[in-house]
Amino acid sequence: MTMHNPKPELKARLQAGEAVGCHWLMLGAPQLAEMAAEGEPDVLVIDMQHGPWSRASLDAALGLIAGRAPTLARVQDASDFAIGSALDAGCCGVIAPMVNSPAEAASVVAATHFPPKGRRSSGGLRVGAPGYREAAAANMIAAVMIETREALDAAEAIAATPGLDLIFIGPQDLSLSLGVAPGSEPFEAALKQILTAGKAAGVPVGLYTAGPEAAIARAAEGFQFLVVANDGQIARAGARDAWRQFAKRRG
Repeated sequence: MTMHNPKPELKARLQAGEAVGCHWLMLGAPQLAEMAAEGEPDVLVIDMQHGPWSRASLDAALGLIAGRAPTLARVQDASDFAIGSALDAGCCGVIAPMVNSPAEAASVVAATHFPPKGRRSSGGLRVGAPGYREAAAANMIAAVMIETREALDAAEAIAATPGLDLIFIGPQDLSLSLGVAPGSEPFEAALKQILTAGKAAGVPVGLYTAGPEAAIARAAEGFQFLVVANDGQIARAGARDAWRQFAKRRG
């Protein structure tokens, strides 16, 4: 079984103000995770909240990725169990959804780290390599999602949470909660409010983007953690384009 020690590159790049791009994996297929890692993206995100991933398929994916790309999990919820399970499998951090207060953000940070910094339980075969605890203390990513009106109102306080490494915005849920359309003026004002809160606290802010062009545009605005592609889009587009080419030339 491949051992996983969280490496410093991802956290260092975020702290340096760099924009990083990720492949977002939600289909639950370890083989697609392996293929995505072959391109050596900045980071992979395994979506356990809205994708059909299980602990078994997460373990399989991380074994196939074999450390070629830093891998985070968007966990099912902000519970200690969900966070600890993803980290024990070998993820180098978590993105916790639906975090609405600084107290909830602080709980995510605590669940991500071992004592004395936090309260994470010690265990997991994949994370038993020598030096793992030291590497995890220095390099593990604790991220929370702001995606509700309540969280937006508390954005400054959430961003100021000690030990928080990243704020990630879920645009669809945020737009639903605010009752406004993505891309509308009120929606863009909300994004700017969160970005400003993150910058004031020195915490990078990321945003789910629909593809490389949107990611590049949002990076220019100051967002640092951006989705270049998701596996569903890639698979759907590839299947559609291949069939269209065949059907067109078949006559």
